[in-house]
Amino acid sequence: MKINPHKKFEGIFLVNGKLATVSLRPGTTVYGERLVKSGKKEYRIWDFYRSKPATAIKKGLKEFPLKKGMSVLYLGIASGTTASHFSDIVGKDGLIYGVEIAERVLRELIIHAERRGNIVPILADARKPESYENIVFGKVDLIYEDVASKDQIPILIRNAEKFLKSRGYALIAIKSQSIDVTKKPREIYKKCLTELEKHFDILDKVELDPFEKMHLFVVMKRRN
Repeated sequence: MKINPHKKFEGIFLVNGKLATVSLRPGTTVYGERLVKSGKKEYRIWDFYRSKPATAIKKGLKEFPLKKGMSVLYLGIASGTTASHFSDIVGKDGLIYGVEIAERVLRELIIHAERRGNIVPILADARKPESYENIVFGKVDLIYEDVASKDQIPILIRNAEKFLKSRGYALIAIKSQSIDVTKKPREIYKKCLTELEKHFDILDKVELDPFEKMHLFVVMKRRN
């Protein structure tokens, strides 16, 4: 078995060519992912069919700023598939605040959050960051948004203004069909990027087709 650290990104490995993270909770799975033991470590295969950041890395993303010890605000965390790998990467010294509007899927996340110890589930609407400002302690290093909403871009901007550190990072999976089904995806991407560039420096972007159709993954850094 061949296991190597990813050449570019901290906390990510290649196990026989497949993306993986070192499990924070060995012996447990989150979404049925394959576990691979090697020495004292256990690796969780990061399924890029189930996770947009993994898809972006698979598609050649050059910037992925998530690192050990970071604090993260995750908007649209759902049941925690992607967040579990984020949890592995930030480790015990990191923290993930996970905002989810659907109570049913949040209940699934709570189980994993209790096991992992570095995920804080928050039942709230990401459109209303003031509703959870008393839960998010201080400014975060990174915000990731994966919300299927027409106002995806304003949601990210509002949360960044309230919670993101100066020169902190923001990641977003832009879903063109959620924003406007009548326009071509690249037309929507262009408009979204123009709006985002008022607040962020665009570090990298990659379209996720054919794995996630009509999605653009964008990595940014806050300007101030």
